[in-house]
Parts: sequence; structure tokens; C-alpha cells
Amino acid sequence: MIKRFLLFIFICFLFSKTINSQHSIARQWNEHLLEAIRKDFARPTVHARNLFHSSLLMYDAWAIFDETAQPIFLGNTLGNFTTNYSPISIPTNKEEATKEILSYAIFRLLNHRFKNSPNATATIEKLETFFSSLGYDKDFTSLDYSSDSYAALGNYMANKMIEFGLQDGANESNQYNNKYYHPANDPLILDLYEDNGNIDPNKWQPLAFDVFIDQSGNPFPSDTPDFLSPEWGEVIPFALEENDLEILNNGFDSYVYNNPGAPVYIEESNENGIEDPYKWNFALVISWSAQLDPTDNISINISPNSIGNTDLNDFPSTFKEYQDFYNFTDGGDSGKGHTINPITSNPYEDNIVKRADYSRVLAEFWADGPNSETPPGHWFTILNYVSDHPLSNKTFGTASTELTALEWDVKSYLVLAGAMHDAAINTWGIKGYYDYIRPISAIRYMASKGQSTDANLPSYNVHGLPLIDNLIEIIENGDALAGNDNEFVGKIKVKSWKGPDYINNPDTDLAGVDWILGTHWWPYQRPSFVTPPFAGYLSGHSTFSRAASEVLTLITNDAFFPGGIGTFDVKKNEFLVFEEGPTEDFTLQWATYRDASDQTSLSRIWGGIHPPIDDIKGRIIGDKLGKQAFSHALNYFKGTLSNQSNSIKSEMVNIYPNPFKEKLNIDSNHNDVFKIELFDILGKKIYSKKEFNKQSIEFSNLKPGIYFVKIYSVDGNLIFSKKIIKAYHN
Repeated sequence: MIKRFLLFIFICFLFSKTINSQHSIARQWNEHLLEAIRKDFARPTVHARNLFHSSLLMYDAWAIFDETAQPIFLGNTLGNFTTNYSPISIPTNKEEATKEILSYAIFRLLNHRFKNSPNATATIEKLETFFSSLGYDKDFTSLDYSSDSYAALGNYMANKMIEFGLQDGANESNQYNNKYYHPANDPLILDLYEDNGNIDPNKWQPLAFDVFIDQSGNPFPSDTPDFLSPEWGEVIPFALEENDLEILNNGFDSYVYNNPGAPVYIEESNENGIEDPYKWNFALVISWSAQLDPTDNISINISPNSIGNTDLNDFPSTFKEYQDFYNFTDGGDSGKGHTINPITSNPYEDNIVKRADYSRVLAEFWADGPNSETPPGHWFTILNYVSDHPLSNKTFGTASTELTALEWDVKSYLVLAGAMHDAAINTWGIKGYYDYIRPISAIRYMASKGQSTDANLPSYNVHGLPLIDNLIEIIENGDALAGNDNEFVGKIKVKSWKGPDYINNPDTDLAGVDWILGTHWWPYQRPSFVTPPFAGYLSGHSTFSRAASEVLTLITNDAFFPGGIGTFDVKKNEFLVFEEGPTEDFTLQWATYRDASDQTSLSRIWGGIHPPIDDIKGRIIGDKLGKQAFSHALNYFKGTLSNQSNSIKSEMVNIYPNPFKEKLNIDSNHNDVFKIELFDILGKKIYSKKEFNKQSIEFSNLKPGIYFVKIYSVDGNLIFSKKIIKAYHN
């Protein structure tokens, strides 16, 4: 672990030197934000929001001076919050002006958002050092940009985003604490191994620690962490649609988008054991836990020629389809892989590794380990990896024109951050409403009850674990687990990763797999973390990752990583954090972004964090959200909601003044003008006039903001479209 930490610090040092000299100002600030997230508490919802709000400011700082794109936050209404804006003069050097506006805006926002971080002093010192290195004055705090001060405009934008964040439903002013939610179950005191049979087996259970250290390695102020963000569905989204929203009640109003329906609940049926979908789901987690011992020497092929390549049509919906999709005994899913690399036209070569090394590394790699930027931030590191790849083309979507580094970064960050923000809102709204149990609680609950397979055998209970040879069995006399006085005879044992009790020094010790008491089952995690402090259904990793994979597919216009393969090198005994390993060097590989996403989902099962029921519907919703965020963002990038291929030259129609206050004047040298229409920023038509022959139009009742004027010919063709701005009165 020490070796890995030192290597991480060294790489970050070298990388920061590279990004400061070679990357856009947006990329540089994004790297500083990711580093701040790594030093903060591991809060996926909060940091998805931080990434979105930061990306929104970056994009707007660029869009202000772009001839086509329109800002989203500045001069418009988001939710019920309006940001007034009197347009600033067009600078002679747009690049420097954008850099200054963007830097002041992000610097102020990040200082505010991370002022209460557990590592606030170090974070803010780094932000100030970088800000000063750009030649800017941290003591300049004016919000008055009326004299065309770019610094003041950046300060103003940050100030308005801070105001927006204090009323957007996240409860930021109260440290994001819960307002209504209360857990149904008492905490599970992990180290006491008490009987857990008196809980509601369908509801989330808090975990009690001696010391809780979160996924980012920060000691937590409470030894029994609260459910993180169960009311997050109320937060103002980016592209989520109101038609997909339901307001449900499970003790409080839950805002649930794209309701997937309930998970599987435990059945009361007799002697069905493994045929109960609930028991099958959690028994599969036990089975995959039994695959985490590298001494078993089982090897698998993790090349893109053998794994991945599933699509929406492959995802299961019935219990039988779930059983066919996931490999209960050997791990993994039914992905068929890719025969040929479409970029090189060569077959993908085999990549043979130990199954236990692969599954253990996946559990930590996709959880992001002790240096976590959380799942939303992790996908930003993947986006940055793709952006830096020498084979990447920064043409964005289906366009053929290469973008500048800044335009590529602000657009791609906005789409990805918007998708991550919406995924957090969607997923945690579902988590809060269904409040579903995690494997550690479900497995220990069922093991406390006994077995549910045969009423003629000891410890029978309809809520017990299903008996499976060489995986879940009854302890008999003479068994190593029988106890000194045979006190555990008749109890349930499982073959699984043995847990943190068998690790004294994580740099040298290996817990391995063996028979343990079912009531002593652990996920493959640190004993000071164990499981994220929120309900399981749906999987945030599945939703975040599938949404991100769709975004990367759409913005690059290619399902495949650059060169047809993405890779991550893993070093022997330098990667795993809470036990020694892996036992050999190897390389993770993915052909497509979706393959990487699917691997993320499977990693959470191997890690003991989710059963399959948490996974698939998260993937399906994430697929929708990624596409939705991309489509929504394009409307702002284009600056119009219509195809302008038939537009006439701008000198044939003159619209002025722009910005305007009350009256909009229109001069046309075109003899075919027939109709004029005005649209607001969301594409809603607010004015239409046929047989247009006026030279001016009064818009005294129009709210200030960004609009689009469109002029059509007699035959209905769009002949002119332009972004216009309704200004505020001085």
C-alpha cells in the first residue's frame, strides 16, 4: 500500500507539471477539482454536483463570446433561479478573456465548496497557488463587471452559482444532511458478530464501526454513518425530464425519475431455497466471493475477444434471464467479446490472468481505492485519458471540424458532468425511496436464520440461506468451525473471502478464501469501510458508468476506445490496498466504453457491494441518461433548435440592437420574408407573426435572457436564424 501511495503521488506530480504546460485552462481546473474531490469525503452525489456546476461555469465562460453557442446558466433561468446578465463587450482577445472569466469563476466556487473539506487547508492552498501562477489576484472580489471587468464577471458567475446551490434542493447550507429520512433497521455492529435475524430483510441497515474511514481514506466524524443523500431526487437536474418524474411517499416525499419498480423481496415460500430470486441474488454474491483466492490458480481470458460486447437487448428482465446472464459458478456475464479490433483490423490477442487477481483488482479499481475521485470523477479521468490519446480526434459528435482544446474540453465536460449529475439525482432518488438492503446485512440475516432448502435438516427457516454443495453448507460435528463446545453445529457456513480478521498487515498478508460462519461474512472491502453508507438498489456504479460510456461514445462518435482498446497496467503486489496483491503484473483491457462500464458493474458484485438485482436496471437507466444529456447539450452548442442548412447570408438580414431592451429592429434585403418566430432558450415558441412586414417589434413584456429569432420564406424554408439577447434595464 505504501508503494502504491508513493507511486500515485509521484505520477500526480509529473502529471500536474504536464497539464499546466500543455492543456487548456478548463482541463487544468478540472484536474485541480478532481484532486480536491480525492481529498474530500467520498460523496458521489455531492461531487457529481460539484463537477456539473463547475463544468457549467466553464462552458458558460467560453460560450459568452462564441458566435453560435449559448450560455446555460448566465442570463437564464435554471430551475426557479434566474441569473441576471447584461452582456459584456466583445474582447479583442477572446481566449485571454475567457481564461480570466473561467479562472475567477472556478476558483471562487471551489474555495466555497471545499472550505469544509477534511483537507481544506491543503486543497485551498493548492488552488490559490495555481490561481496566482496564472497572474490573477485572489484578493480581487468585486462582482461589478459593468466596466467590462472579466475578473469581476467570473466572480459574479461564481457568486450566482453559490446562491443557486444554496436553494437547488441539495441542502448544502446544512452540510447536505438528511431532512426526513430515518432508517428502518438498527445498526449492524460489525465486530461483535451478533445475530442479525431481527431486521427487516428488505430494508437498508446502517453499519456501526469503531472508526469509519470512507472510500477516500478520510476518518468520518460518525462511527455510524447516515444514509447519504436519500432525498437527492429533489435536486435541480440538467436534462432529466419532468414526464419521467414521480413523487412517491415512503415516509417522506421521494422524487423518483425513471422508476424501475421494486427490487426482489425475500419470499415466505417453503423449501424453495435457490429458487427464491432474493436468495439467488445474494447467494451469487457469496459464490463470487469464493473466487477471490489466488492460490486456487484458476486462470481466465480477460481479452476483449472474450468479455464485453453486451447491449441493451442482452440485458435480463425475468428471473430466468438473470440466471442465464450471470455466471453463478465461475463469475462474469454472458458477454461474447469482440473478434476483431475495428481500428487495426487485427484479432484481439488473448490476455490470460488469474481469476482471483482479476476480480480483486476490479473490486478496487472501479471502487477507486483510497485515492478516490468517486465514480463520477473516475469517468472524468477516463475522458481525460481519451482526450490525451494520440489517436483521438476532437471533432465532437458527428461533426468533422477539429475543435480547439478548450472548446473540446468545455463541451465534453458539460455533457459528462450533466449525465453524472442526473445519474446521481435519478439513482439516489430511487435509493431513498426503495431503501434496499446491502449484501452484508442480507447474508448475515439469512445466515442467522439458518437454511431454506430442506425442512428435515437442522436450522430450517424460510428466510435462511439456500444450501449449495461446496458453497453454503450446515456445520456438522467434527467440522473445523464446530466450536470448542460444538456451539456452532447446525449453523450455516459459507465458502468466501475470509475477511479483515485474517489480515494484520495489508502490505504482506492475504486473507484468502475458506469456510467461515455465514454470520461472519464480509464483502471484499476494508474493515473500516465495508459498504457505502446508503441503500443498494440501484447501483450508482452501474448507472454512472453506463451514462458515462454513452457520453463518451456520442462525443467521440465511436463506441471504441482510441485505437480500439483502452488499457490500465497493474503491478504485482503494488495495487491492492487491504491485502497483498495481485500476484503478477497484468493489464486491464476494454474494447469499448460500454465494455468498461459493464466491467464496473461486475466489479461491485465481486466486491460484495451489490447483487445482480441492483445492477441491470441501473445500466438501463444510465444508458438513457447519457444519451439524454448529450442531446440536451447539443441544443446549447448549436445555438438553435433547427437545421440552418438553408440559411441565407447574414448580411441579407440585419437584426439590431443585440442585446436589445424593448424594441427589436429588423431590416431585410430578402424579398421572400414571410414569417418571423421567437423561441426561448428551451425551444418554446413565444412569438409568431405571418406575412411579416414590420420594421420593428415591441417586446416590453419579455423576460431578460437568451432567445432565438427565426425567419422563414413563403415556401416554409428557414432562411435566417440568430441568437439574440434581451437585456435588463440599467
